[in-house]
Order: sequence, then C-alpha cells, then structure tokens
Amino acid sequence: MYHLTEETEEDWWEVEALYDLCFAPGREALSSYRLRDGIAPVAHMSLVARDDAGILSGAIRYWPVTIVGDAGRHAALLLGPVAVHPTRQGEGLGGHLIRESLLVAQGLGIARVMLVGDAPYYARFGFSKLDGIVMPPPTNPDRVLGYRLQDGAWAGVTGNVTRVTSEPVGSA
Repeated sequence: MYHLTEETEEDWWEVEALYDLCFAPGREALSSYRLRDGIAPVAHMSLVARDDAGILSGAIRYWPVTIVGDAGRHAALLLGPVAVHPTRQGEGLGGHLIRESLLVAQGLGIARVMLVGDAPYYARFGFSKLDGIVMPPPTNPDRVLGYRLQDGAWAGVTGNVTRVTSEPVGSA
C-alpha cells in the first residue's frame, strides 16, 4: 500500500537521492533541466509515494514552462522526472503517480502537460507526440509528448518551450 502526498521541503533531498539512484549520472545536464533551473516545482502537483513504513518509494515533479510561438505565449506544465525506487519497480507505482497527478492538474484547471520521454510508455496514459513544439537542443523531437486536460488545449499551440515568466501556470 502506498500513500501519496504533496512533496514538501522536508522531502526535497530524499527525492533528489531517489532521482540520482534511478537516473544516469549527469541527469541535470539534460536540456529539460535548463527550463527548471531556479524555478520551484509546481505546488500541489509534485507528489511523493511512501509505503506503510514511511519509506520513499516514488516521486513525480512538474514544472511551469511557456511555449512561445507565432500564436503567442501558452502556459504548460513539464512533467518530470518521475521515478520509482528500483526495489518497487514493476508494481505500477509510476503509472499511479502519473494518473493521480494528472487528476490533480485537471482539478486545478491546468490546460496542458508535456514531457520528454518514450512514446510507447507514455501513450498508455494518453500522451502523444507534439508536432511543432520545440524543446531546447539536443532533444529528439519524437520524444516531445503532450497531454490535454481541456478540449483543444494543444490546438494551434506551436513554438519553442522556454523558461516560465510571470504568466500564471493555468492560463491559456
């Protein structure tokens, strides 16, 4: 049994240690991390999963980003990283974190979520390839995926993914 709660400041270093364990050294050199530098994860969206003994088993974070293109500026959330402790993998916990966090996003009125990841894995949650959305290099465009939480959320949205400005996360 897992208990999901919002990540708190007290969880930060334990979550970071989980990410270090689950991802390759140098994970912070990825282009998506440039979008996160100096930006706090989105409150209420970043979750931790603990077992009945209180041991951290998984975590998911979201970050605000802005897509800037010919049609203007569009707010989105960047999902990631999501990680499950190696001793807990294969139990469906990663999927549970994704599904539950997307329900939170929908409840908050968020329009769109994106990520950089493996399409076959994330397609089961409703993510699909985003054409015309450009992540900072060197990002493979086939791995840029999106999920709509509102009808038409991605319609006409194209451009470069940039660091967030003062624009509210839930705005169109």
